[in-house]
Amino acid sequence: MLRLSAYGEIGSKSQLPGFARIAQAYVGLSYLVGTPETHPLVAGSTTLADYLSGLYGAYGILIALRAPDRSGRGQYIDIGLHDGIFRFLDEIASVYDKQGTVWERMGTEAPSSAPHSHYPTQDGKWVAIACTNDRMFERLAIVLGQPDLAQPDRFGQLSNRLAGRDRLNQIVSTWTSKRLRQEVIALCSAGEVPCGPVNSIAEIFEEEQFWLRQTLTRVKDERVGDLAVQGVVPRLSETPGSIQHLGRSLGEDNAEVYHDWLDLDENDLATQKNRVI
Repeated sequence: MLRLSAYGEIGSKSQLPGFARIAQAYVGLSYLVGTPETHPLVAGSTTLADYLSGLYGAYGILIALRAPDRSGRGQYIDIGLHDGIFRFLDEIASVYDKQGTVWERMGTEAPSSAPHSHYPTQDGKWVAIACTNDRMFERLAIVLGQPDLAQPDRFGQLSNRLAGRDRLNQIVSTWTSKRLRQEVIALCSAGEVPCGPVNSIAEIFEEEQFWLRQTLTRVKDERVGDLAVQGVVPRLSETPGSIQHLGRSLGEDNAEVYHDWLDLDENDLATQKNRVI
């Protein structure tokens, strides 16, 4: 049995109500979203905690279903809305515990890497460039046409890149802003530098990769017609799954559940209806 609640099943907060927005604020995600000049912002969606709780809940159920093979006993699974989000916040807890460092809002920056951010392009768009180690930065410096940047006494060492983050980001931004987004991506890819577009949903619809892998798919619905929705994740090789509908009308599947799954006949069903009334 999965028990999914605002704060979990034990403790002084166990009886309090909650929403995903509150969970994301409670667990520290909202505190990190924004820039040093802004107040805490929303991380793209106010419902991330709902989705992650569902995923961890399903994962917990699958584990619990295997446990009786050894013990013969079932289990309860206790998940609070904030649990999944907290697990996704990298090494935030360990860094604070050992160093006393409180991660603050850094906008598009990463605490332990540079240059590792979003950069503007000539056509008014943005790219994401990732650089997490010295060898990767050496390749980026070559792409920028400034290989000397990777010298040890300049930005070749991570400590220098972190200390000179602002200057380094300006160098990268100057280079990207003189080129179209697709040119930046092509040059970085040719130089083995991880780079990709910062896409809007309109641009995502134009990306073949989303449709090819059915990350985006279309479903026919009798109420709204043909509708694009996110696809099934994960897709298994032998049983990839599919979306049959976008939610039935209230009570539409009662007959199948009661008759086919629960083996109730008409008399049983009438008895159950009377009890509800």
